Amino acid sequence: MADTRTLFQKIADGDIPSDMAYEDEHCFAFRDIAPQAPVHILIVPRKPVPSLNDLTEADEKLVGRLFTVARKLAVREGLAEGYRTVFNCGPAAGQTVDHIHLHLLGGRPLGWPPG
Repeated sequence: MADTRTLFQKIADGDIPSDMAYEDEHCFAFRDIAPQAPVHILIVPRKPVPSLNDLTEADEKLVGRLFTVARKLAVREGLAEGYRTVFNCGPAAGQTVDHIHLHLLGGRPLGWPPG
């Protein structure tokens, strides 16, 4: 039988090693293996929602949880001077895993526009 779990589900299950930064019953966070800033952490819901386009009103509390975890991690990582949170939606925006995830970036000046 084919494994239909996303890459992030495999990380959460411990089947793929990661540098885990946070875990609770709703989400988990780990350091990106190709960081775009000194701090680059991915915050992922345990519920496998493919993209922002698949969110429903029932997911509002879960998405809010991702942002409160981002704030906690930013404080812990010493990003008081500023940080960025980013969702990518779809391949044209750089989404490479079909499981929503919030990027937490910081530790260097972040220009605008982002790219």
